Amino acid sequence: MLLASIASLWASFVLSVDAIVLAENPAADLGCNINAVISCGTVGSAWQSSLLGFPNAFLGLIAEPVVLTIAVASLGGVRFPRWFMFAAQIVYLIGLVFAYWLFYQAMFVIGALCPWCLLVTVATTLVFFEMTHVNIRDNNLFLPHGIQARAAAAVRANLDLFLVVVWLLSLALLIVVKYGDALVA
Repeated sequence: MLLASIASLWASFVLSVDAIVLAENPAADLGCNINAVISCGTVGSAWQSSLLGFPNAFLGLIAEPVVLTIAVASLGGVRFPRWFMFAAQIVYLIGLVFAYWLFYQAMFVIGALCPWCLLVTVATTLVFFEMTHVNIRDNNLFLPHGIQARAAAAVRANLDLFLVVVWLLSLALLIVVKYGDALVA
């Protein structure tokens, strides 16, 4: 969780700087404009990149330090109250849905991919799965007893790790199938 949130914070910083550059010069050639498919400028210029009226990357600059704090405190032995971890899970679920909405928009509406945005999507996925792992392990999700027992058994068997690996490989396959040779052209 700590490493993924650091990666997402770094990507959010780069995307925030790129958003300022694009605001000053919409035709700017960003360092990650590699080809027609891998183009931060194309994605960053789309309305979806500023859904709330400001660059979405600013949300990462706000949210990721919170995740970093939770991760570092947890590594230091802090046990947060059950309600707090449940609330963090819900808020991060909203972040995950937003990240995948943006991924869908980039893939199928905008028609271009931003490597930094992809890093945020992957990091958000990893943090969400790790947070879910911890919350299931620690019984923080207020699940009915039977569901909690089955979920805890799945976590002990590392089925959640298997699921996240399959999920991320599926996303990579989706990108390759959709764009193929255009990724390197």
